[in-house]
Amino acid sequence: MAKTLAVSPLAPASFPELPVIGGVDFAVAEAGVRYAGRTDVMLARLVPGSTVAGVFTRSATRSAPVLDCQEKLGGDQASGAAIIVNSGNSNAFTGRNGVDATRAVTTAVAAALDLPETRVFSSSTGVIGEPLPHDRITAKLDELKGALAPGGIAAAARAIMTTDTFPKGSAATVTLPGGTVQIAGIAKGSGMIAPDMATMLVYIFTDAKIGFDALQPMVSEISDSTFNCITVDSDTSTSDTLLMAATGASGVAVEAGNDAFRAALHKVMLDLAHQVVRDGEGATKFVEINVTGAASDADARTHALAIANSPLVKTAIAGEDPNWGRIVMAIGKSGAAADRDLLTIRFGDVLVAENGWVSPDYREEQGAAVMKQPEIPINVTLGLGQGSATVWTCDLTHGYISINADYRS
Repeated sequence: MAKTLAVSPLAPASFPELPVIGGVDFAVAEAGVRYAGRTDVMLARLVPGSTVAGVFTRSATRSAPVLDCQEKLGGDQASGAAIIVNSGNSNAFTGRNGVDATRAVTTAVAAALDLPETRVFSSSTGVIGEPLPHDRITAKLDELKGALAPGGIAAAARAIMTTDTFPKGSAATVTLPGGTVQIAGIAKGSGMIAPDMATMLVYIFTDAKIGFDALQPMVSEISDSTFNCITVDSDTSTSDTLLMAATGASGVAVEAGNDAFRAALHKVMLDLAHQVVRDGEGATKFVEINVTGAASDADARTHALAIANSPLVKTAIAGEDPNWGRIVMAIGKSGAAADRDLLTIRFGDVLVAENGWVSPDYREEQGAAVMKQPEIPINVTLGLGQGSATVWTCDLTHGYISINADYRS
């Protein structure tokens, strides 16, 4: 039985109403991969001609499903496609068994849906290092096939959860010269969040008609400014996968340079990324770190991540302690260029430190008031150039320890 965790205090009020995306059907099942009494497998079927793009973890120990998906991107789109996802077991660090298990699942899905095996994309999330009981998944394929229906995306969002305390979804509508297109996405992720590609598991669907050569660069680029800018605990998963499918069911063509579609996709991806942080294991604070005035954008990102990943910074935030010295420490250790005497730090709009020293007008109670808020902006100006970056994170509480200390038990 999966443990029931208290819903994050940063969770949205409810799961959003997501549009039905033409050309994709969903189904879920209880396969008992690890959890009992809850859905843990999701199947999505895509119509012929669908484009599938993706980004994945760059972990050196990435899972068999990740490696399999990477090989399949950009293949022949004439046939349909499918995405099969299980929670509870990541099928990572399982040697040849992992490869065989992945192939067993994708081959069975291909046979059930009359698809080429090369058009079946699989993902697994959960415990690392345990063999995937793939027979429990394949035994459910007849049930899944029979349940496929257009309106099942919300159920799919729940089936892919592990330590998540709420399902994550987001959507956008775009009106283009050729008509209106819809975008809807779901994600799972709560811990082991410091992606080096995208994040955790994310599935985004659109009824727009867009080719692989246009969609893949767009997905990769937007991932860099959304999912690659979040961190819960500085740990990159072996299984991080983002897949985006464009079914073309609307008949509305989208070219690579379409700014309106790009903006809508960015909105969906950023919303999902923020929801992952808001569901950070044990999180009680959502933190936005803005770094400006760096020697380069890359340096700004290095500084921002050093702050976001510092256990000392994160625990101070958890304790609502406006300990700005820990921000100074994180900047100094990051390895990127910094000058103590040019540094400015603000908690929200409160000027805390400038010119290498605490601001003469700063009062501790001002910083403490900001730290009591559920959403905390930390703004750093380095005074060295035009580089800037924004990173999102959460605090580090005892809840994180409790969840992860007994994760497998």
